[in-house]
Amino acid sequence: MEIYLLRHAIAEDAAPGHPDAERALTAEGRDKLRRVLKRARQAEVSPTLILSSPYRRALETAQMAAEALGYEGRLVHCPALVPDASPHDVWDEIRSRRGERAVLLASHEPLMSSTAALLLGSPALQVDMKKAALVRIDCERLGGDPRGVLKWMLTPAVA
Repeated sequence: MEIYLLRHAIAEDAAPGHPDAERALTAEGRDKLRRVLKRARQAEVSPTLILSSPYRRALETAQMAAEALGYEGRLVHCPALVPDASPHDVWDEIRSRRGERAVLLASHEPLMSSTAALLLGSPALQVDMKKAALVRIDCERLGGDPRGVLKWMLTPAVA
C-alpha cells in the first residue's frame, strides 16, 4: 500500500474565543500547498482513498489535494487524525483500509511526523514535517507492526 502523509498547510492564528478546530488555511498556505500538490501530480500520486482530520485546516488541505490529484471519491473524516491522536490509532485506521492501493491522510503535527516514524519501524526517529509537506511511505505488510519504506518527501521549499 502507498501511504501519503500530508500535513495541513499554514493556517490562520487562533482567534480569542474561536475553537482551534475552526482555523482556516491562509492564502500563503494555499499557495505553498498548490506547489507541493503540483509536484505530487507530476509524480503520479493517485490516492484511492483520502482520510482527513475533521479540523477545518486539514479538511481544506484534503479538499485541495483531492482536486489537484483528480480524486473523485468521498473525503472521509477520521477522528484518528486529530492533532493529539496516537500514531498507533492511525496505523489501525490504515490497516482497516487494507483493500486500498493508495491512502492519503491529511492531518497535523506532531501526529504526522510520529506516524511517519512508526510506519518506518522506528518510533524514536525524528521526522521534520513542515506545513504542507507530503511524505510517501510504502507498506507491503499490514500486520501488527508496520515496516514501511520511505520513498520520498516533498516540502514547499523543494516544490
